[in-house]
Amino acid sequence: MSNEVLDAVRGLLPGIAERARSVDEKGRIPAETIRELTAAGVFRMLQPTRHGGAEDDPVAFYEVIRAVSGACGSTGWVAAVLGVHSWHLGLFADEAQREVWGAGPDTLIASSYAPIGRLTPVDGGYEVTGRWSFSSGCEFASWALLGGLVVGAEGRPVDFMTVLVPRRDYEIAEVWDSMGLRGTASDDIVVEKAFVPSHRAMRNFEQAQLRNPGRKVNTGPLYRMPFGTIFTSTVAASVIGMAAGCHDLYVTRMRDRIRLSLGGGRFVEDQFAQVAVARAASEIDAAILQTDRNVREIHEFAVRNEKIPMELRLRARRDQVRGTERAIEAIDILFKTAGGNSLHRGNVIERAWRDAHAGSVHVANDVEHALSMYGRGEFGLKVEDNLV
Repeated sequence: MSNEVLDAVRGLLPGIAERARSVDEKGRIPAETIRELTAAGVFRMLQPTRHGGAEDDPVAFYEVIRAVSGACGSTGWVAAVLGVHSWHLGLFADEAQREVWGAGPDTLIASSYAPIGRLTPVDGGYEVTGRWSFSSGCEFASWALLGGLVVGAEGRPVDFMTVLVPRRDYEIAEVWDSMGLRGTASDDIVVEKAFVPSHRAMRNFEQAQLRNPGRKVNTGPLYRMPFGTIFTSTVAASVIGMAAGCHDLYVTRMRDRIRLSLGGGRFVEDQFAQVAVARAASEIDAAILQTDRNVREIHEFAVRNEKIPMELRLRARRDQVRGTERAIEAIDILFKTAGGNSLHRGNVIERAWRDAHAGSVHVANDVEHALSMYGRGEFGLKVEDNLV
């Protein structure tokens, strides 16, 4: 299968890898990198063709994200989340899409989906107030997708929604200082009594039921796929890519290494090192094969415009979190066997280890929760969750 964006991105990877240490130390991705990824078409891959996008196969998008994440974890993570937001906007009402992309097809959107905001119904929409954390790459975005709870007359939550807010209506508080994914600049977004019209708000329940308003204008199969598959697989693809990139670097760097302990000798002659490389490679391959398989099968149902079985949606979540878990297992094996040199700050293996572990704690990668949902489904129990 051809992937023209991947071909374009491959030419950018040496430069992204060269800047990775600076990104980690400065806590910011340079605007140059975002311009390069934009020109390569990364952020338009899942965007509706009506608004200048490619409406591409999501598996092709995941290939690109894995490649970028392998060169720089922070850059890959930001490319992933900003790129998938172009798909999510395609689920909103047509008026909202035209507001964003009317300014140009390369307009970027940030997010923080946790239901932190307070949404008060007012005439024509909602009054929004809140402070959201972990908004990766928000400095490059002109809009933000924010989660919130609708508050009823008695002050109690009555619904869970995602609202679309323009940059003029929020402030960015620079607070990001983390052990991993340091360059994502996942700062806070602060909104104080901003008005959001109804067409820029979407109920999460209806989104999970695949009843989003965007389907009226974006009729292709891409927009008939579940948020709980597309978004969570995007997050997993970045972490898997970090492990895959770490594996490639590990093999390259260890080929000529001579041990200074344990009797000396060439590192590559050590049977335990050989086994470690094999185990790590197998975990990474399994993660990619399972996650891509599930997304392809769901896409096939969407192409035929058939109902996607809940069993398949649950399996996709099961394998997505296991894919992240496998990636972490692989990178832990490599980190452990790389020896003391991998402890030095700035070492590519050390940085990949930190970035992957940071990405693994995202709510989309909550292993126990997702596996529990799958188990409930297997036992014939009802599963109600917006991330499936």
